[in-house]
Amino acid sequence: MSVRRLAEDNVQPQEFAFNADNKKWAKQTIAKYPKGRQQSAVIPLLMRAQDQDGWVTKAAIEHVADMLDMPYIRVLEVATFYTQFQLKPVGTKAHIQVCGTTPCMLRGSGDLIKVCKSKINEKPFETNESGTLSWEEVECLGACVNAPMAMVFKDTYEDLTPERFEEMIDEFEAGKEVKTGPQIDRQFAAPEGGAVTLQDVPAKKPAARKPATKAATKASAPKPTAKEKAEKPGADVKTPSKSAQKSAAKADSEQMKAPLFEAPEGQKDDLKLISGVGPVLEGKLNDLGITTYAQVAKLTKKQIAEVDDRLSFKGRIERDDWKAQAKALAKGGAEEYRKVFGKDPR
Repeated sequence: MSVRRLAEDNVQPQEFAFNADNKKWAKQTIAKYPKGRQQSAVIPLLMRAQDQDGWVTKAAIEHVADMLDMPYIRVLEVATFYTQFQLKPVGTKAHIQVCGTTPCMLRGSGDLIKVCKSKINEKPFETNESGTLSWEEVECLGACVNAPMAMVFKDTYEDLTPERFEEMIDEFEAGKEVKTGPQIDRQFAAPEGGAVTLQDVPAKKPAARKPATKAATKASAPKPTAKEKAEKPGADVKTPSKSAQKSAAKADSEQMKAPLFEAPEGQKDDLKLISGVGPVLEGKLNDLGITTYAQVAKLTKKQIAEVDDRLSFKGRIERDDWKAQAKALAKGGAEEYRKVFGKDPR
């Protein structure tokens, strides 16, 4: 890793102070730690200072040190060690951290760095002309199975290609909301393309009985009379042929694939914004005729049971509270979701 130093004096502000809300938050955070251990709050306080100003200034480091009764050098050691702390002004709309560790390097992080150099600035930690974008290369960001990846502020973007990465940079520059997580058809760190095994719940087989001996059977079973033989129900019923059994199974399979609902006209909603719904489940829901948040929000208990049956995810709809999530998204999109749940969708 490269040596991390504070920004030049000519860009450093003379003073730093938390605003009223952050000051109140800082005091509450310090109070969480036992007496004499308040210095444990150094990382949260530095992160809040960075959230407030966009980067960690020398004045902020000294202010945090005074609040925690720490020597300046101790707080400086923390700020310069962790790459999550930006020690000079970065892009106001996006500071992109490209992972350059082995898994990402083998999967193409070098091409992502070339994109940063061509679209932002040839040098890391330098902003573009408008000051809105900047970049750097960092060590492992912890999503190796989804390599290559990058982090922008507190969000990660995975399974990147140079083409998609260029689009993302343009979206950041335009102030658009960029989809986080995998940028391909993958649910979090699950296999690409969705699950290929354990998709069907096997039917329960009846417990095997120990066969009786022929002698015991003959001794215990009375012989039926001619009249009983004639009146025995199902006496003339024959076992269905294999072809008939296959036809019945095929009919059952086709019935299971048939839509449960009539999909409404118009544009489909992005059901993947509901926590617990990935690309594969979204496709299955669409096949069932569920394409909008409003439909999910209005599901009855009976319909939930039917959908559960088709998805082979018993109880997931209620466990992840899809209905409440969908209701918020239908009412006001991501903004309403944040009001209700206190976080971004997904």
